[in-house]
Amino acid sequence: MHDKRDESVEALIEEFLTARATRKPSPHTLEAYRRDLRGIATLVGEDSTPPLPLDRLMITALSPRVMRAAFARYAAPRAAASVHRAWSTWNSFFTFLVAEEVVPGNPMPAVGRPRAPLPQPKPLRGENTPEELLAAVAREDGRQRDPWPERDVAVLALALCAGLRLSELLALRVASLSGRDGERRVDVAGKGGRPRVVPIEADLDRVVADYLDSRRRRFGARSVRPDSPLLVDRRGEPLRRGGLQYLVESCYRRAGVGDRVPRGARLHALRHTFATRLAEDGASAAEIMRLLGHASLASSQTYIEVTAGQQRAAVRSNRTNRALAGLAGGRPVGPRG
Repeated sequence: MHDKRDESVEALIEEFLTARATRKPSPHTLEAYRRDLRGIATLVGEDSTPPLPLDRLMITALSPRVMRAAFARYAAPRAAASVHRAWSTWNSFFTFLVAEEVVPGNPMPAVGRPRAPLPQPKPLRGENTPEELLAAVAREDGRQRDPWPERDVAVLALALCAGLRLSELLALRVASLSGRDGERRVDVAGKGGRPRVVPIEADLDRVVADYLDSRRRRFGARSVRPDSPLLVDRRGEPLRRGGLQYLVESCYRRAGVGDRVPRGARLHALRHTFATRLAEDGASAAEIMRLLGHASLASSQTYIEVTAGQQRAAVRSNRTNRALAGLAGGRPVGPRG
């Protein structure tokens, strides 16, 4: 067995995270891995006799029995989705250690895990909210120190009409939009290194073209070279995560639709709106999966199930249905010959 079996859990966690970094996960994802790993390991250390800090807790101490006890404590105050994510992180960690010959086997199959509920879509509330948002942001706001409506509309439109994630928006280059007229598309560097192509319509293409024209006027033609970041801040620097989140928040405020944005969904609400409208307009789960870059069909199916449920609720609320109940005399109505 590898001599690293005598290394501390803390050191091996950092080695695992270094190895995962080659897959180019977001900083947010890497930090979530670290938090899950250290959280469980801390509980194991606390249960040791005597209690051990992470830099003195050895990997050989993490037996199936010890891991079951730690996960039981960890799960008590947390939602099932959080526990499921931590289990998956530890499973990946032990798989890495087995491959590196640090440990002889993975104890995680002996540790129970809850079924992770699929996250429910959180689109913008209100039938016309996306249109109201775009119209409001397209108008120059005199209260802004340096209004740039062309850029702001382009950001919202790419999320609303192409369903892009925050990280995908930030990764776009000017050359990411390509193709002949009538066949325009955006090449997306998707989650987990899965690239995809999303067709774009002429109106979205014009919105992005208007934004790039305004950028040339602001910063010169060299600012829109093919390899330049597509989205930049008001100084012409690449837009970053915090700046993009703030931009979208400010758009909600300017449009007065902040109360129609589901809590915890901010920019992601635009992507969910794109997917929900696809389902409402009859797209299949497979089509939604390809357009959004989902890893599994189940995630895409959620949009269709939610849409179908909303449609059934709307039909159920029809007052005429209640009148029919009296006419049928409470008898079940079925097919007749």
